[in-house]
Amino acid sequence: QVQLVESGGGSVQAGGSLRLSCAASGYSFSSFCMAWYRQAPGREREGVAAINSDGSTSYVDSVKGRFAISQDNAKTTLYLQMNSPKPEDTAMYYCAAGRRPYYGCRYYEAWAYSYWGQGTRVTVSS
Repeated sequence: QVQLVESGGGSVQAGGSLRLSCAASGYSFSSFCMAWYRQAPGREREGVAAINSDGSTSYVDSVKGRFAISQDNAKTTLYLQMNSPKPEDTAMYYCAAGRRPYYGCRYYEAWAYSYWGQGTRVTVSS
């Protein structure tokens, strides 16, 4: 059974840093796309970042240069390093996984991700 469990959320001041983690079990990362999504109150769910099996990454423009998606050597934990977070980054953050399409992983294609965690809340104050 595939299971994704997020952790590391909390409150942080603007300009600080935070690292979210996603513990994955029940499958191998090697054949999957992994991604982080977020949803703020009153807003649509938004793809934040995705990572491919070769380690290449992609990000929504609003977080480029500030956030970094990565995974550990065992490929059992996914991370989102959040540097210089802004109040507009406040949201519930979700870890997602899905089989890698033939064309690769896209951070914005939510339909491609079959498995989702329960989320971890991030609040950024100014």
